[in-house]
Amino acid sequence: MTRVLVVGLGNMGRSHALAHHRLGSQIVGLVNRSDAELPAELQGYPCFRTMEEGLAAKPDLVVIATYADSHADLAIQALTHGAHVFVEKPLATTVADAQRVAKTVRQTGRKLVVGYILRHHPSWQRLIAEARGLGGPYVFRMNLNQQSQGHQWEVHKALMRSTSPIVDCGVHYVDVMCQITDAKPVRVHGIGLRLSHEIAPDMYNYGQLQVSFEDGSVGWYEAGWGPMMSETAFFVKDIISPQGAVSIVDADKAGSSDIEGHTKVGGILLHRPGGDRLIKMPDEPGHQDLCDAEQAFVLRAMAEDIDLDRHVQDAVQSLRICLAADESIRTGQIVLL
Repeated sequence: MTRVLVVGLGNMGRSHALAHHRLGSQIVGLVNRSDAELPAELQGYPCFRTMEEGLAAKPDLVVIATYADSHADLAIQALTHGAHVFVEKPLATTVADAQRVAKTVRQTGRKLVVGYILRHHPSWQRLIAEARGLGGPYVFRMNLNQQSQGHQWEVHKALMRSTSPIVDCGVHYVDVMCQITDAKPVRVHGIGLRLSHEIAPDMYNYGQLQVSFEDGSVGWYEAGWGPMMSETAFFVKDIISPQGAVSIVDADKAGSSDIEGHTKVGGILLHRPGGDRLIKMPDEPGHQDLCDAEQAFVLRAMAEDIDLDRHVQDAVQSLRICLAADESIRTGQIVLL
């Protein structure tokens, strides 16, 4: 039975802990700097305040779901203690730190899985396969704007103390772009704006990136958080090629703040010049189902010694693109990769 330590008990941390509870792992500890409200299933497990206390319980796997600016250091600490690691996205807040984690993975021979939840979603896997079937070069049109209010706005403001929306959300969808084109990114441009006095003067809560790839493919992604955001076209997922297009068209969207809707596909419209075909995707997994699938994959990677080198490289590359957009927004300059 795999001994699991979960670090960080926000929304994602609780979901990952619940996944291991359901999968039958031995949860040896839950780490949070302050008291956290826990669902009934997680009450009774040992609770610690620090990573050091948790590592003393000798976990085989450490699940890290803290704020982004602590991901790299905590991952390296766990890896050097001999544990495998699952870390929520983004892997780090700088490319140098992400590369430092990747180097430690190679040195220790441990497994590292980054929380790209869409990689475990059957509908998104189908979307990627259909897009690749069209052939490139591609135009990627993607966004996820969230009209967050109340508690969710407080969560977003807390996230923005360490990362911007264009990085925090963008790594998911840039990773999708990279999986489809499989070409080297060469140039990134970003624009952004601070739309609220409630966030730090050097932070922005709306951003857009444009990325160009070596094969000629181009893409844009935008993300905005806050009560001022429009819900018009808040969820665009559209991929165009010379042979046609593939798009998410039929997801049941209750609103941009509904986290369950962020991964929903519902239907995929495959367009070719000769006609259209709607591919229905019924019975999609919910958010907790996807967290269960992520953690099941981690356990399988450990048990079967799956080679995750490309997975780690992909995580570093998608982060590099999003951080280049952040740099472009702050400097006003195009960034060459």
